[in-house]
Amino acid sequence: MYGITFSGHPNLRRILLPPTWEGHALRKDHPARATEMEPFSLDQETQDAEQEALLFKPEEWGMALATEDTEFMFLNLGPNHPSVHGVFRIALQLDGEVIVDAVPDIGYHHRGAEKMGERQTWHSYIPYTDRVDYLGGVMNNLAYVMSVETLADIRVPDRARVIRIMLAELFRISSHLVFYGTFAQDVGQMSPVFYMFADRERLFGIIEAITGGRMHPAWFRVGGVAQDLPRGWEQLVRDFIDSMPARLDHYQVMAMDNSILKQRTVDIGSYSTQEALEWGITGPSLRATGMDFDLRRDRPYGGYDQFEFEVPVGHKGDSYDRAVVRVEEIRQSLRIIRQCLDNMPEGPYKSDHRLTTPPPKERTLQDIETLIHHFLNVSWGPVVPAGEASFPIEATKGINSYHLVSDGGTGAYRTRIRTPSFPALQQIPLISRGLMIPDLIAIIASIDFVMADVDR
Repeated sequence: MYGITFSGHPNLRRILLPPTWEGHALRKDHPARATEMEPFSLDQETQDAEQEALLFKPEEWGMALATEDTEFMFLNLGPNHPSVHGVFRIALQLDGEVIVDAVPDIGYHHRGAEKMGERQTWHSYIPYTDRVDYLGGVMNNLAYVMSVETLADIRVPDRARVIRIMLAELFRISSHLVFYGTFAQDVGQMSPVFYMFADRERLFGIIEAITGGRMHPAWFRVGGVAQDLPRGWEQLVRDFIDSMPARLDHYQVMAMDNSILKQRTVDIGSYSTQEALEWGITGPSLRATGMDFDLRRDRPYGGYDQFEFEVPVGHKGDSYDRAVVRVEEIRQSLRIIRQCLDNMPEGPYKSDHRLTTPPPKERTLQDIETLIHHFLNVSWGPVVPAGEASFPIEATKGINSYHLVSDGGTGAYRTRIRTPSFPALQQIPLISRGLMIPDLIAIIASIDFVMADVDR
């Protein structure tokens, strides 16, 4: 991506770009937009080269084609397999149906979100963050806007902080419901996904009533949120959090207590806390190993230190525990939302900081300095002081953080996004060797990844 060569690397190859790609996409001298490049053309020779580059060659990965006793079969699982949820494939080395080795291939889902962050103003980049983990909604906004707020030394009002936490936890539930339903579906249960998507649809109704959007509301702002809570929001939220515990109890009997689901997932795809840390795994997948760590409690941000909740942990770090932790997190998110509902502070929903909030309209009509300030902030975007800032949050799938470098301009000089899905996928070979293909399906189902989160 940057054109860096690592001396002595045993298998140096491109990960996020195809081997045929020319140039280094994240360097400043590489074009950022299609209009800055030559018109695209694909002749037969180029097409053949691209197809050849997609082929998996076992010998390049140090895999033997056969031994004295057996001839290995190589199987592409995905990218069209239902359980891989997108452009992900795993090249499997098989001895019969037993997995000897595996090579994850994340495909090319690359939109260049980090490059885009360097071409947009501080405010106009917010909608792009929604699309990174497209199931996390405003959770993606939160890490980004808090990084900008750290850079600019902006204090967020209490009401805005609590509103943010409530919306973030609503989206945590929404994301976990998708995981819950597809997890059960991937291991053979068809009914749960319909129940859980119905709950998610109801949740989207609440989110839409508050923000005006559903999956990608892009509703958080530097310094607060876009609007105050609408009339009637309390009853919508209360009805949902009052009804969900009973539904979760029903799902527990239907899915998690199901003997077939347990047989498919218990003791399958286990890894230890140490292995998880070595591979960079965070979030529920780390807590499933028994590590009691959650940024919301242990390094509180955004006001989470004012809330009471438990941090669910597992024991074995297997596929079943990874699901158990996420299911319990739904219950804890409901608990946090109830506290938001019962203790919503009064006051402004956004900071009065000059970099975040345009001055009142009546002042712009009376004072030329105020009018100029309003015009420049809206047309060019705010100028954030030079410096660097990183802000990690406990997102739906693990730790999500934005590292921003400002050179004192109206947008980031460098944007770097740390997402949780990539580390979760790279340890698949470790936990799948010696198992069978159906076991690998259960492992993939339990990881809870999004490809846009992997390849940004």
